[in-house]
Amino acid sequence: MAQGIVYKRRVGDRKIVSSDVREIFDDWQDQQERWMFVSPHDDDVVIGAGLTVQTGLAEGAEVHVVITTDGRMGYCRLPQRRTIIRIRADEAQEAYRTLGLPPERIRALGFPDCNLNAYRGRHFTTIGDPTEIEGASGLQNAFPYVLRQVRPTRVFLPTPTDLHPDHKIVYEEMLISLFHAQGSIWPELGPPIQKVPVVYEYATYCDFPEPPQIQLVVPGEFHERKLNAIRCFASQEQIEVLVEVQRRTGPIEYLRQVAFNFYSPEKYSHLFE
Repeated sequence: MAQGIVYKRRVGDRKIVSSDVREIFDDWQDQQERWMFVSPHDDDVVIGAGLTVQTGLAEGAEVHVVITTDGRMGYCRLPQRRTIIRIRADEAQEAYRTLGLPPERIRALGFPDCNLNAYRGRHFTTIGDPTEIEGASGLQNAFPYVLRQVRPTRVFLPTPTDLHPDHKIVYEEMLISLFHAQGSIWPELGPPIQKVPVVYEYATYCDFPEPPQIQLVVPGEFHERKLNAIRCFASQEQIEVLVEVQRRTGPIEYLRQVAFNFYSPEKYSHLFE
């Protein structure tokens, strides 16, 4: 157990308060814990889940971050228009290093920023395309591939209620990709994962669709590292505004665990009796 972290979880009308992560996170896998944070843009996980990333590391989990887009639309000055992809990539490496994540745990998928709608699903593409993996492209190609490579026990996604369409699309495409990754479809993307990981939402800019069940309260040094990591994205000239918002919030983050509601005709039969 990590020192100085307090977890709180709502379970119905009851609240659990504990310093033991195993009491809060379902189906804890001890030494096999792997956490995969999916970031639509390079800074989203830092802003929305920078404390949770550090918590995973402190609890001994193997932590990975998947950055979906290349940041090409993130320039604030005209001279950056042709260089912003490289600038953002360098900033992201420094930001996640600040949180304690080594470069080999960061995967950049390179999909075009603000144009993810064209990459829904899966399609065959030209070998050498920047988004090509095993002769195909699309989010439902890249996400199952990464899931089968990392084989996470937990996946963290942006809220589906975020106004940015990239966030909504990443959320939707990852959920269906979880089930592709567990099945035998598209064997060139790797062996199927054994089970669907537990899924959580983190909030970056917009609120959760329903109240979160989990609160993390972490030591002050975690919070300072998060603020310093956000500052690494200096090319985003409004970044100090985000730093101040996070400073006022304090060393706290929230997670909403996602429940998959599969269709079962039996649950409606009583309505017609």
